[in-house]
Amino acid sequence: MRPFVFQYFILTSSNPPNSCPLRELGRGEFGVTYLCTDKATGELFACKSISKKKLRTVVDIEDVRREVEIMRHLPTHPNIVSLKDTYEDEGAVHLVMELCEGGELFDRIVARGHYTERAAAMVIRTIVEVVQNCHKHGVMHRDLKPENFLFANKKENAPLKAIDFGLSVFFKPGERFSEIVGSPYYMAPEVLKRNYGPEVDVWSAGVILYILLCGIPPFWAETEQGIAQAIIRSVVDFKREPWPKVSDTAKDLVKRMLDSDPKRRLTAQEVLDHPWLQNAKKAPNVNLGETVRARLQQFSVMNKLKKRALRVVAEHLSMEEVADIKDMFDKLDINKKGQLTLEDLKYGLHKLGHQMADEDVKILMEAADVDGNGTLDYGEFVAISIHLKKIGNDEHLHKAFQYFDQNKSGYIEIEELRDCLADDIGPNHEEVINAIICDVDTDKDGKISYEEFATMMKAGTDWRKASRQYSRELLYSLSSKLKKDGSLN
Repeated sequence: MRPFVFQYFILTSSNPPNSCPLRELGRGEFGVTYLCTDKATGELFACKSISKKKLRTVVDIEDVRREVEIMRHLPTHPNIVSLKDTYEDEGAVHLVMELCEGGELFDRIVARGHYTERAAAMVIRTIVEVVQNCHKHGVMHRDLKPENFLFANKKENAPLKAIDFGLSVFFKPGERFSEIVGSPYYMAPEVLKRNYGPEVDVWSAGVILYILLCGIPPFWAETEQGIAQAIIRSVVDFKREPWPKVSDTAKDLVKRMLDSDPKRRLTAQEVLDHPWLQNAKKAPNVNLGETVRARLQQFSVMNKLKKRALRVVAEHLSMEEVADIKDMFDKLDINKKGQLTLEDLKYGLHKLGHQMADEDVKILMEAADVDGNGTLDYGEFVAISIHLKKIGNDEHLHKAFQYFDQNKSGYIEIEELRDCLADDIGPNHEEVINAIICDVDTDKDGKISYEEFATMMKAGTDWRKASRQYSRELLYSLSSKLKKDGSLN
């Protein structure tokens, strides 16, 4: 079979493997991940199928290429998921990967019950070993967070594996980056300042360590801007429970990993050489308490609730493209170069009925211009149009809210939340559901209104899972606001 060559995508296989998809494992903006089996051997794999229709720009294609190149470039490592093969057909690009079916990191910690500083040390050592291996081979991960680590299987001694390199990049010593990427809670201050290097991975690992030891993120607020400002201030709280019972060496490592100055921050190798990790097996084995375990469970389930909502948003955004968008692009492209300038975009938005300040249009342009050439091609313009039509008016959040509001009462009630999260919560589900309701339900009427749901979704949510365009605009806008109010100085 002759391979289909999709613009610049490089294939490693011209024929799809002899495999059969069994069921869906996950869904994102660009495609679906399936559980599949090799018909000949019966071996199970995860197949990430990326729809070509969703890869609207050359940069989208380059991102997929880079993810494949990085996974092939990194040597085999016990804690990094392996890429088995890649192939392509008319509709999609497929990445066949090692299957990790042992569940998420926090879920296993919660299930074990007894949770100690020693257990946290063993986990963070594994995560930093992955970072050190990446940096050694010239790769910056840029999106370290607990959800991107899965256990290989359900055995007690199963290895923990890094599974997602979608935002990773190659880097050279001294090279600086300006693209704002990552997930809000785990983002280093220099990312918001748009001038960073591989030190950002150590910061993210430090955030994970803080959460592992106390159950909540070190930099938290009810809005994205509040989270960003807390990150810039970089004030780490060691007063609340259970920090008084955590060892001084553990706290010292957290402080050094969360140093706001990347030049002073420990390298991945220095983290591994730190006394707390050098003596990980001798770290205190005293239970950190039920409070930490309950916080981790609530944090994990809240993330799953947001993921479920993001899946609805992703499906909503993929249902249709904006009507007559090609005609609009052609009308705006007066010089017929296939590119739109900032002035073209201002004029076009005015014609579409969007009254936006010049500064906001500039932010939108910068976020949409993914190849950074100062103009928009058709694919980038499509992304903006879909964003304005569906995300600009919160239509996406209404769709997600309606998914949970099964009886159309205008509220998400306890029973509806329980039904929607049935597959994601364990035996103590009532306690977790009540904790989520208590956290989100600000007016304390026992149910979640649309306004409360929207507030929850607008703080600490990784929007890239549903819309890369929205995620980029949100982060670029955030950085610009922080610069304007002097927070980045």
